[in-house]
Amino acid sequence: MRHRYAGKKLGRTTSHRIAMTRNMAASLIEHERIITTVQKAKNVKPFVEKLVTLSKESTQHNRRRAFAKLRNKDAVQKLFDILGPRFQGRPGGYCRVLKLSKPRLGDNGERAVLEFVERTIEEEEVATAEA
Repeated sequence: MRHRYAGKKLGRTTSHRIAMTRNMAASLIEHERIITTVQKAKNVKPFVEKLVTLSKESTQHNRRRAFAKLRNKDAVQKLFDILGPRFQGRPGGYCRVLKLSKPRLGDNGERAVLEFVERTIEEEEVATAEA
């Protein structure tokens, strides 16, 4: 029985798992799209979505709460200046996990793309040019 065991351990210690989640969330906010394993993406997604919900109301208290979770000044700045206003009219579901067909080299792990649902017009033009 696994009563009262919430969350996945991902084969890491608690401190490593928290640091990894913070770093991945900051990278996602900075680049708006990251490639990782499916398990890590599913673990980071609710963390980031709660931060985006927090950033929809730009108050000093919310900024401090976001910084306490992320510990990255630049990510918090972008979160409140760009991402919060972008998702203002959306009630939830800010991120998506897209599974990739090719597994990761080395350990054959399932890969996924974790990205924000909406993009700005300039980012969409860059993404179509890359494709």
